Amino acid sequence: MKKPDAFEQEILAAYEKGELKSTSPSKDRLAKFKAAASATFLKEKRVNIRISTPDLMDIQARALEEGMPYQTLIASVLHKYVSGRFVESSSSLKSRSSGTKEKRRTS
Repeated sequence: MKKPDAFEQEILAAYEKGELKSTSPSKDRLAKFKAAASATFLKEKRVNIRISTPDLMDIQARALEEGMPYQTLIASVLHKYVSGRFVESSSSLKSRSSGTKEKRRTS
């Protein structure tokens, strides 16, 4: 097993201090999760993509925050985007992305 990174150590420390508590999702959130899961069961094709490690780690963290597998989150985001229902919401998690986009804008 690999050594936990700083983000994982932060979560572990919060858990050990008793700062994290288990909560049940609201009926609205539960309905959202069920809809996302149902949409992903309609799989007909497989797609392979390459994605940067920081982006994948951010996706996995967001999926954990949402309480779903990261593949389900990716499929849900893509489905919402192509159906015109994608609405971006902010996350309480700190992004690991390298900031390449900002670097390009300033150049």
